[in-house]
Amino acid sequence: MADADGETTGDATATAAPHATETRTDAELADLKDKYLRLAAEFENYKRRTTKERIELFKTASQELMTALLPVLDDFERARNATQDTTDANAVRESLDIIQNKLNKTLQQKGLTAMDAKGGDFDAELHEAITQIPAPSEELRGKIVDVVEQGYYLGDKVIRHAKVVLGQ
Repeated sequence: MADADGETTGDATATAAPHATETRTDAELADLKDKYLRLAAEFENYKRRTTKERIELFKTASQELMTALLPVLDDFERARNATQDTTDANAVRESLDIIQNKLNKTLQQKGLTAMDAKGGDFDAELHEAITQIPAPSEELRGKIVDVVEQGYYLGDKVIRHAKVVLGQ
């Protein structure tokens, strides 16, 4: 277009450029929308898959532990049958000792370890103080005098705090 002085103005190119920019922006927006929807769908599939895998892992982990404990259960059954008619307390005690040792060994193989607390310092992250008594000796003052309930680790994690008695 020409103005009064005979010069052309940029109206023709000005109207054409925004239309091309709008088309390009719409295409980019559609592309980004498509990428977003695909990513959201991928994430939902990932969440579903990991939840399913976690449930499956828990099932197989407990199955593995139960399978390892079955021989101990069988030993209890055999000991019960063998000592059912006996009046000899030593025979029963011996049977229980054998089974307890087997159970401890099986649990240790699965990563369970007992805490060694007696005589040591009290640690609130590992121990639960249930009472305090006068210390039998000066070196046990402020220390753990007795363990009422054993504490356990599974690997590095505390799965049960030891219930302890402290010396005053």
